[in-house]
Amino acid sequence: MSSKSTPATPEGGIETSQGSSNPLSRKLNKILETRLENDKDALEALKALSTFFTDNNLRSRRKLRGDIERRSLAISEQFADAFSVVTDQLDSINQDVEAMNNSCQDMTKRLELARDQTSDLINKTTDLQKEGQRLDMRARVADAFLAKYQLKPEEARVLRGTRDGQLQENFFHSLTRIKQIHNDCKVLLRTNQQTAGLEIMESMALHQETAYERLYRWTQGECRSMTGDSFEVTLLHCKAMEALQDRPVLFRYALDEFGTARRTAMVRGFIDALTRGGRGGTPRPIELHSHDPMRYVGDMLAWLHQASASEKEHLDALLRLASAQSREEEIQEILSHITEGICRPFKVRVEQVIVAEPGPVLLYKLTNIHKFYRYTIGQLLSKEASLLATLEEMEEFAQKVFFNALNVKASKLVDKVELPPADLGPTGSLTQTLSLLREILTSHDSSVVSMDTRQADFAKILGCVLDPLLQMCSLSASKLNPSDMAAYMINCLYAMQTTLSLYEYTDQRLEMLEAQVDAHVDTLVNEQASFVLTRVGLLQIYSIAQQHLTTEGPLSSVHGMDSSSVRDGINRFDSFLGSPDSFTMPQIKLLHSTTVREKIHKRAVALICSAYELLHTAINHPANDYTEPGSIVKRTPDQIKSLVS
Repeated sequence: MSSKSTPATPEGGIETSQGSSNPLSRKLNKILETRLENDKDALEALKALSTFFTDNNLRSRRKLRGDIERRSLAISEQFADAFSVVTDQLDSINQDVEAMNNSCQDMTKRLELARDQTSDLINKTTDLQKEGQRLDMRARVADAFLAKYQLKPEEARVLRGTRDGQLQENFFHSLTRIKQIHNDCKVLLRTNQQTAGLEIMESMALHQETAYERLYRWTQGECRSMTGDSFEVTLLHCKAMEALQDRPVLFRYALDEFGTARRTAMVRGFIDALTRGGRGGTPRPIELHSHDPMRYVGDMLAWLHQASASEKEHLDALLRLASAQSREEEIQEILSHITEGICRPFKVRVEQVIVAEPGPVLLYKLTNIHKFYRYTIGQLLSKEASLLATLEEMEEFAQKVFFNALNVKASKLVDKVELPPADLGPTGSLTQTLSLLREILTSHDSSVVSMDTRQADFAKILGCVLDPLLQMCSLSASKLNPSDMAAYMINCLYAMQTTLSLYEYTDQRLEMLEAQVDAHVDTLVNEQASFVLTRVGLLQIYSIAQQHLTTEGPLSSVHGMDSSSVRDGINRFDSFLGSPDSFTMPQIKLLHSTTVREKIHKRAVALICSAYELLHTAINHPANDYTEPGSIVKRTPDQIKSLVS
């Protein structure tokens, strides 16, 4: 090794004389360049070295290599000892595996020998298993077929029923099952199983007919027992009627049985209501009120309405599960049959009441109450129902007797005419007849009929009453003077107008009466004007002046039309102007209508003013040769009108 020092390179390395090709130099450079913090193996080695290299001295460094080798040798010896144990165990395992292999080979040989001996048995077993699977499948198919196309034993027992004949709830399930099987057989008929399908259909048909026969017998018995005042329609009854719809004839027979039972019950209930009343005496028997026609007939009609509504409710409940297509028709037909039995006893009693002729008012009320209940019960029954026909017949009969009574009363008015009273008011017979008419028209308000029907009824009633009344008034006033006749007729017509004005559909009659009143008012207007002109002495003067309009010559030359005579008449006319009311006719004071009195007064004053105006014009006309006409007629026509208005 050279004694000269080796110069360091600028990078901190060692530069040798041989340069970088010196191996030792390269090693040293490599060691110096090594970064121990990045060398995990070196770090682990140093950590392991630190466990036993504790003293860093010359001796320890010289012995380091030997220590490391000794430790390595000790570790190798430990590994060898441990591996020898593993080797022994592996040898034991190898022996066991060889023994197992020998046993398996022996068993394989024995199995091959047994398989050769039992191969036939295995083949037979396999075939039997396959056959068992096929049979099991066929059994399941057969069970499914029987479940679909055959009744279960309990279902068959339900259809046969019990000894007491009662129907069970699951009967309808079994019946539905039969129908389903019968329909499913149609599928079989479209396959190659037609024979089986026909046999099953025949069997189900027998079961079905037996079931429907038993169902009809049970339903028939139940319907026959529904004769009480109150009974319960159960769900079982509804299902029975629903099921019987598949057999229209049996369904109809069952409904007929129900209708017959309820018809008997309704007639019995009506007779009991008439004679016995309700339970415990409440309500009381209807015939106890036979002395009161309205209550008697009204109670019977009310009972009919209530009973009809109850029977309709029973039918609705019984057929609530039936198909809607035929349900309403069946209900109406059976309901008509049920209520038909009550027509005869009801008709006999109503006829007895009507024939007794309780009076026009009661007869008309009976007509109206029949109209009302015919309309009300008509909401429940069909138009062809016998009960409605009976109600209509009784209504027409009561109406006929009513109009007969009116005609008889009207004929009595004309046969025996009552003279007008001293006050020229309506006679007693007129007042009574109008009172009767008022009661009749008032009772009409409660009727339930169409507007046209009510109008026609009013017209017919008014024709039966008013025409004879007018004839009676005319005959009664035939012997009176014109003023008395006009006043009397106006009072009578006013009484009629007052009565009719309270009711509808009387406009035409009121117009006719108003026209007659106007005609008599014209008479009184003329009479009142003549009365005033006569009282003041102007009537003759006015007549002459009116006639002179068509003649020639001065008016003053006519006899009675000289200036003094005309002046005297005009002066007396001033007394009328001072007190017009004192010049009213007694007949006008007897008029009952204030409106008519005022109307007559105004029109009469207008005539008087018109007469004065004619005189005023004639006197002031120069052709009439009146001297100083202003001293004769001092007031103008306008002044006269303002004084008397």
